[in-house]
Amino acid sequence: MKMNKVTKNTIMLYIMNIAQLILPLVTLPYLTRVLTVDNYGVVNYVKSIMTYMQIIIEFGFILSATKDIVKAGNDKKIIGEITGNVILGKILLSMLSLIVLIIFTIFVPILRNNVAFTMLSFIPIFLSTFLIDFFFRGIEKMEVITIRYIVMKSISTLLTFLFVRGNGDLLMIPILDIIGNVVAILLVWKEVYKLGIKLSFGTIKDIWDSIADSFLYFISSMASTAFGALNTLLVGILLSSKEVAYWSLAMQILGAIQALYTPINNGIYPEMVKERKFSLIIKVIKIFMPVVFIGCLIILLFSKPILFVIGGRKYLEMSYLIKLLIPVIIFSFPAMLFGWPVLGAIDKVKETTTTTVVTTIVQVVGLIVLMLVGEFTLVNIALLRGGTEFILLTSRLYFINKFKFMFK
Repeated sequence: MKMNKVTKNTIMLYIMNIAQLILPLVTLPYLTRVLTVDNYGVVNYVKSIMTYMQIIIEFGFILSATKDIVKAGNDKKIIGEITGNVILGKILLSMLSLIVLIIFTIFVPILRNNVAFTMLSFIPIFLSTFLIDFFFRGIEKMEVITIRYIVMKSISTLLTFLFVRGNGDLLMIPILDIIGNVVAILLVWKEVYKLGIKLSFGTIKDIWDSIADSFLYFISSMASTAFGALNTLLVGILLSSKEVAYWSLAMQILGAIQALYTPINNGIYPEMVKERKFSLIIKVIKIFMPVVFIGCLIILLFSKPILFVIGGRKYLEMSYLIKLLIPVIIFSFPAMLFGWPVLGAIDKVKETTTTTVVTTIVQVVGLIVLMLVGEFTLVNIALLRGGTEFILLTSRLYFINKFKFMFK
């Protein structure tokens, strides 16, 4: 029965992640054709900055609050308290992230030249506060998350085709995301009402405690962002707008592939928290790693046709970049799996965070060295990215071996 629940949750998250893969890829070829390379670079660059804002607002609650709700069992009062305090904490963190964004906008030219687009893009990130994914993950009702995502993104995708016709419609992109988010919020809270959960709010100390408890999860999430968003941030500052567009598209493709890993991790996380069965992890690796290798072989052999479908002829030149990122695709699946679903499930939060932080330091030092020696190129950044992902994987394997006695 429990395995059936894991399977159901994983399937529902897979449906969501397939939607996360398909819906952006539906609009991607359209946007790359109706927008110039420079403007498409702006869109993806701002999205990468919003990744930072999202991490500040989430602050690791997707893991810490999920675990708290799992441990609360069926106690609706405690679940309501956890949910209420997390929402208030996210609102406070939204104010902080807005300040950070304003500072970024002042100093980063590509943001300063597109202030309205940048600020409008922040609104959907703030609205995500009220989507409370952690709540539905904790009570293991992944279907709610899936349905609201599909509705939200389907609305914004359809409206994109209707209203975005060229560079002059750039501001419509975040506006349509806002509309989709509002509809999703209404659907989510309808489900909360049906479940009979009543929010309650603690004192400032309670809210602060919820933020403090999630701090290590946040550090890990923020550090892992350096693998993607920090690279894009520096590319936007140091390289041409064409290279920004190339790197942004490469990261979008990589993100779409890694999004396929996420439902596996999220689907087994609640079960690993309760059971700590390492045999489940072994099964997942045996099933999915061959699929990962087959996917990498397809990318290696057909990178140009794939890029032609996604971006058109003007992006064929970057096929080399997609091939260089194949090691990241291979290493990132087990690296993600061995993180929170494995080490996090046995309460090794500090160790999980340490692996991410140390790897991030290596990444940042590598980027600094590339800048100092005048070799800050897309090729070298991609190679560095693969190397740091390997370090993340091996460091997590070290801790799994060290604490293997804690698994069943």
